[in-house]
Amino acid sequence: MTRTGEDHRAAGDGPWWWVRWRSAVLDGGLALASALECGAEGVPFARDAGIPVAVGVVFGLLAGSVLLIRRRWPIAVVLVAIAVTPAQMGFLMGIVGLYTLAACELPRRIIVALAGMSLVGTMIVTFVRVRQDMARGDLTLGDWFVPFAAVATSLGLTAPPLLLGLYVGARRRLMESLRERADSLERELQLLAERAEERAEWARSEERTRIAREMHDVVAHRVSLMVVHAAALQAVARKDPEKAVKNAALVGDMGRQALTELREMLGVLRAGDGPPRQRQRERQREPEAALPLAAVGAAAAVAASRAPGDEGSAAPVEGPYLSELEELVGQSAAAGMVVSLSVEGEARPYAAEVEQTAYRVVQEALTNVHKHAAGAKTRVRLAHRASEIAMQVENEPPPEPASASAGLPSGGNGLLGMKERVAALGGVFVSGPTDAGGFRVSAVIPASAAMS
Repeated sequence: MTRTGEDHRAAGDGPWWWVRWRSAVLDGGLALASALECGAEGVPFARDAGIPVAVGVVFGLLAGSVLLIRRRWPIAVVLVAIAVTPAQMGFLMGIVGLYTLAACELPRRIIVALAGMSLVGTMIVTFVRVRQDMARGDLTLGDWFVPFAAVATSLGLTAPPLLLGLYVGARRRLMESLRERADSLERELQLLAERAEERAEWARSEERTRIAREMHDVVAHRVSLMVVHAAALQAVARKDPEKAVKNAALVGDMGRQALTELREMLGVLRAGDGPPRQRQRERQREPEAALPLAAVGAAAAVAASRAPGDEGSAAPVEGPYLSELEELVGQSAAAGMVVSLSVEGEARPYAAEVEQTAYRVVQEALTNVHKHAAGAKTRVRLAHRASEIAMQVENEPPPEPASASAGLPSGGNGLLGMKERVAALGGVFVSGPTDAGGFRVSAVIPASAAMS
């Protein structure tokens, strides 16, 4: 991971205030050179001031060595350089000090003020020194040369290090900003990756739940009808052989269709693809030439079981539609259930999710009647309203409570699955026993609802 400015500085292993050893060595070398320069310049300064030469040399050495703390206290270095300017010493210290000051993260007004003081001090000292040299006859140029030399010297010793320091400081701050931005982006990417993993895990969990629900919808209803027909076959096998043959054919046909639907669903889970709905329905209708009761629109599970992100593969198989409710009710009637279907309002097309959910609610409710109230009279109502579609499946008490279960197993998830389906579309689902001893399943789904 990238390191930000403070982390980058904290990662150094240099002594004291230096981040790296090479910085300490560089400052030590600059301080030594500055001390030697100031010590050498202290000799003429001592003679001009009338003090012992040793004192001038020691003063120069001490003043020049201040450059050692330029990274820690750059303002102090510049002030010392300005202070020793009248003694005509500390030129290296002044140049390096101004560069360090401009490169530091200090307020711009402080940098400008100190640079201005250094410029003015150098200009005054140069002006006085050149004028003295011309007065002694060392220089024979015109009077114009005195201000020119003062301005040129002061600008030459002040402007280059100041501008270079400002450039280096701005570049350093830009690099630190880029480091911080890269570190922030990396943290955001890591956070996004974690959230994506969480969403993927949630999606996998939802997909497993949905596949289990679709498997239940596809298989449970048809297998329940097979069990009912098998029981009827056992009851009439000896009394009415012709009816027994018909029931056996129904059981075989439904078993084949259940296996076909299960095989197609498993094929989609393996390959992420499935046959178009028209070809699937044609295959389902082939054995129905003699027995038109065997058909179920459970192929929705094939489409719904596709994993997210498979849009680029073949078109998914569509689910059942409300127009197939009459066929669904006919299957239950063929299995011996006394069932009626009533439709209120004008039928119109809905979103695929709405029609599939409404179909599954009715299908699961009829399956539960086969399981728990065999032989009970059942009424299926479907109402097309202005902004919603309502469905209700209500059965009366079974005529023979002792055999109501018909030996059909129940996982206890059918009602929960229906409630989840309806709630996902913003609808309302209610189920429970009636006062007459039967059971009622009701659902209302907004007509404009669609799963996200």
